[in-house]
Amino acid sequence: MTLVEEIRVGAAWVAEQATAVVVEHDAVAAYAAALPPRGELPGLDADAHIVDGPVELRAAFFLTLDAINFGSGWFPTIRKRDGRSGYFTVALGLRDRFRTRGAWTAAELRRIDAAEIAQVLGQDPAHELMALFARSLNDLGAHVADDHGGRFMGPVEAAAGSAVALVERLAGWYCFADASPYAGRTVPLYKRAQVAASDLAFAGVAEFGDLQRLTLFADNLIPHVLRLDGILRFDPDLIARIEAGELIEHDSPEEVEMRAGAIHVAELIAAARPDLTPQLVDQTLWTRGGGAFYKAVPRPRSRTTAY
Repeated sequence: MTLVEEIRVGAAWVAEQATAVVVEHDAVAAYAAALPPRGELPGLDADAHIVDGPVELRAAFFLTLDAINFGSGWFPTIRKRDGRSGYFTVALGLRDRFRTRGAWTAAELRRIDAAEIAQVLGQDPAHELMALFARSLNDLGAHVADDHGGRFMGPVEAAAGSAVALVERLAGWYCFADASPYAGRTVPLYKRAQVAASDLAFAGVAEFGDLQRLTLFADNLIPHVLRLDGILRFDPDLIARIEAGELIEHDSPEEVEMRAGAIHVAELIAAARPDLTPQLVDQTLWTRGGGAFYKAVPRPRSRTTAY
């Protein structure tokens, strides 16, 4: 069984016994039918990402970005660019660094500290998230240097045209770690490893013949969208805690149920809509979550390096 199949199986298993976050199965078919067609889905934001230039540069940008594509639980406490979310604040900071000074080398990432990444992102170097970003980038640099001769295209080439193979490789690195305990079992989720494969494909860095095998990239935003859209039913006490601004503990049963439930819903949608893969469902719902309706309601927040 491949890692992405383990993610699917684990998510379905959690969804079957979940009590705090329950899939509204009867609502899925109509919801799937109402989602926009594949041709209307947005691509990467060219203003916030490096989508042209040498493939080594683009590979370096997206591996660097996705190694620190986490921290949503801290985002209300960081400095944001005008009109931009926490994610886009980070992406834009990296974009500016890459455009003005180029990519960090693997050796430089191996040594980067909180002060340097904070300066690039316009943040307080004492903020807890900056040390977590630096630690993740240190690990990325070490793997690219030691395993791939310092070439960011190395992991892509080693995957030999398989997004699944790339995810499995990245999943073994600390900087992409993402598995949670639930009812005595370890459930793999690996949001950012899968996002990296998807981003590299969208950026034209890699041609993967199996992108359709990826799952939804489980975070806190998509369960929020699915709750407001009536597809995930949250326990009233959980809703009250979220809307009061209480942090939901990472690896708690509720948090795992939110993420696993979203993955399982994407599988149900993809089964009902052959033109949409779980990856494209993710893209649709994550984009939808940026709308005013979804922003007006507090979303679940957890402080974790998973997302």
